[in-house]
This record gives sequence, structure tokens and C-alpha cells, in this order.
Amino acid sequence: MKEWKGYLGEKEYVVRMLTKDSVGAILSLQEVVLGTLINNDFLSPLTKEEYEDSIAKNLMIGVFVEDELIAFRALALPEIDEQHLGYDIGLRTEQLDKVVYQEITNVHPDYRGFGLQKKLGIIIMELLDASPYTHVCATVAPFNIASLKDKLSQGMVVGALKKKYGEMLRYVFYKKLHEDRKVGGELIDIDMGDTEKQQRLLAEGWIGTGIFQKDDLWYVTYEEKGTYI
Repeated sequence: MKEWKGYLGEKEYVVRMLTKDSVGAILSLQEVVLGTLINNDFLSPLTKEEYEDSIAKNLMIGVFVEDELIAFRALALPEIDEQHLGYDIGLRTEQLDKVVYQEITNVHPDYRGFGLQKKLGIIIMELLDASPYTHVCATVAPFNIASLKDKLSQGMVVGALKKKYGEMLRYVFYKKLHEDRKVGGELIDIDMGDTEKQQRLLAEGWIGTGIFQKDDLWYVTYEEKGTYI
């Protein structure tokens, strides 16, 4: 089994694919993380069955310090239905079986500040680059700045902004795997709180490619998409 190692301060950690024996530790860590959130809308927790499915398909990695699970990141092969994120970014039905989701990342509060989410993102993208999948998708709540930065750092872009999982507003991120995105075209910066203006641009084929803060406001940078799908 392939492993990745490093240090969190003076403590050594190891990253490896998770097995079904880790499900109990995964659920316990998820509960700890949920208990620290100021805004519970930022995280959509997964069920025991969903974690077991991700593990069975070798789509879940975990970080261990002295055999204790202190962080994990999960991918998933979603059910193909009318809510599939592939439809939100303009894919056709026959393309959806090659789409994988970045589902969730949890880091124990005692180990925050070491950039673990970013480290796990790099490993996940490394695994996907060697996979048969063509697109990776994810959803992030507006103003969840850490997760927005995480997705953008992996080369993902915003393809839609809409209500998902009931009535929760989400950015739909995606990246086309095995292909570099063509950069160029006009750029427009929009207040992250201006949902309607962002939705209009996205409907016209623009993509969100960055965020920044100015005068206590957060802005999203949009770029003409060209032919990225």
C-alpha cells in the first residue's frame, strides 16, 4: 500500500488509503469537527454507508499520527440522477460515469494550521491524474473561505452557483483532468455576496477562477471560459 509521510511540527504523520476498519474513527472525527463549526451550513456530513462506499472504491485517504486518525479526505462516485453536478457544469449524460466528486475533508482541531487540507488535496489530485476519470467536481458554500481557497489551489474553477442539498447555496467547482486549462480572456471581479450577478455571468459561460479580499469584502474573479469543458 502506497504511503506519504511528513512532519507536523515534531510529530511524524503518514497518509494512506483507508480501509473499512477505519470507519468508526472517521465518524468520531467527523463529530469532533462538526462540534467546532460556527456555521454548520459549511459542512455536509456523510453517512457511515457513504464512507464505506468511498473506502470500497479506494477513494479515501487518511492522515495518522501514532496510529490515530487525525484527518481524512474522501472522493465519491456519485449516483447519476438529475442532481448530478456534471449537469451543472454542462456535461452530457454519457459523460457522467467518468465524473468523481471531492466529497469532504476533515482535520482534527488539534492539527489545524499545518496545511493538511492542502497536502491532502495535492495527494488526491495526484491519484486522480493517474485515474480513468475525466472530471472532478465539488461544492463549497459562499464565504467558506478556507474551502474556496483549497479548491482554487487545486486548479478547480467555479462553473455554477445554485441551491443544492435542499436550499443550501453552493458554488459548483470542477476541473477537467488530464488537460491544462487555457488561460486568457476578460476578467471581472464581483462581490461574493452578489449572487444574482454571479449567476448571470455563469449562465453566459464565464468561470470563477479566484477570490480576494478588499475593504472587508470578498470578491470572486470571473474569466471568459473559452473551451474548457
